[in-house]
Amino acid sequence: MTDGTFHRVLGRIDTFALAFGAMIGWSWVILAGTWVSDGGLLGAALAFLAGGVAICMIGLTYAELASALPFVGGEHVYTQRAFGEAASYICTWSIIFGYVAVVAFEAIALPVAVASLVPGFRQIPLWTVADYQVHGTEVALGALAATGITLLNIRGVRIAARVQAVAVIFILVAGALLIVGGLLSMGQENSEVLLWGGSPGFLSVLIMVPFLFVGFDVIPQSAEEINTSQRDIGRVLIRSILLAIFFYVLVVVAVGLSPSVGENEGLVTAVAAGKAFNSPAVTAFIVLAGIGGILTSWNAFLIGGSRAVFALAHAGYLPAFLGRIHPQYGTPWYAIAVIGGISVLAPLLGRSALVWIIDAGGFGIVIAYVFVAAAFIALRRKEPDLVRPYTAPGGEATGWIALTLGIALSMLYLPWSPSALLWPQEWGLLIGWYILGLVLVLSARQMKK
Repeated sequence: MTDGTFHRVLGRIDTFALAFGAMIGWSWVILAGTWVSDGGLLGAALAFLAGGVAICMIGLTYAELASALPFVGGEHVYTQRAFGEAASYICTWSIIFGYVAVVAFEAIALPVAVASLVPGFRQIPLWTVADYQVHGTEVALGALAATGITLLNIRGVRIAARVQAVAVIFILVAGALLIVGGLLSMGQENSEVLLWGGSPGFLSVLIMVPFLFVGFDVIPQSAEEINTSQRDIGRVLIRSILLAIFFYVLVVVAVGLSPSVGENEGLVTAVAAGKAFNSPAVTAFIVLAGIGGILTSWNAFLIGGSRAVFALAHAGYLPAFLGRIHPQYGTPWYAIAVIGGISVLAPLLGRSALVWIIDAGGFGIVIAYVFVAAAFIALRRKEPDLVRPYTAPGGEATGWIALTLGIALSMLYLPWSPSALLWPQEWGLLIGWYILGLVLVLSARQMKK
């Protein structure tokens, strides 16, 4: 049941800003020091290159399928057409977990960013989560911002996309400053530069890459709202991934060359830029750009996640009210409100939950990527005459490479890997999500009888 229809209002620039902004959130400001400390400059850079190549191969399968089947729901459409209902539900529910994880991540990250700019911001101690003291001001700001972002997205995808484009420009300027600062640091003596952190360090960075690059798949999720050629959908998707790889690698290099890494400061990226220019204002600017990244990810994943939820509800897998479109704004407002509600609650967990959310959400994302790569291969064989405005170079071989890389990435999360998910925090989040999915689909089916 729907109350309205989607509005085709997203042009090429809007679409690119959604995807790139989704991939470049707050993590490059708050976690870059951890990447370099764990993997070393070369190890972290190689992790992003290796993971980025894998994501790019997977992205090629998405690009072809999104141009051939430009319907809301993305993964849901491809896997249902290739394998049927059960595989489609597992795939889509997995990617929704990744989207919800990002939204929760940003709701927690925003108060952390503001606290770094405003001395004394953290007030009213509440409780401790994994040795992190959660404060009432953090929870209040995160919840208030989550409410605002949710309402913005309910009002229309075009408004959200315009906010996204402005924030992306801000991020690119900050990235340029950081890169120039890194080049300036090359001329300074820095005996603390760690080049290689060993295989465990390399893997600890690599395991985060799928989560950090999730966002290009927002394009196929919102395909029915894109007002450009089907071929351009595929092109924009791939270009957004390539620019994100370039951005992350340069951030790692710039931070790795900075003496601030050895000081283990929380906002190493911003501190590195500030020290390179000997300017506290530059540090503040980088943090503000990171806040802009929080907004871009938040926007994009509310858009992508809500469309995936809408697709499942519209197909009868989730409660019917989640498949309704606002008659005036053309948005799946109930689905947006539910995901937004989760982000309102996320700040209650505090900063320690950030890594748990990244790792558990990353596994859900990789599961979806494996399904899509397999669907790409299956549809190449089942429907060879399907019109594919954007054709992935390499044909079916690209699908097999993407599938192999996706499976290899998934192995990093399993118990025998040195970078395995933690028990009970990360596995608990993942298992709880799939139990919830089972309960919801059974309830939806029962209500239809």
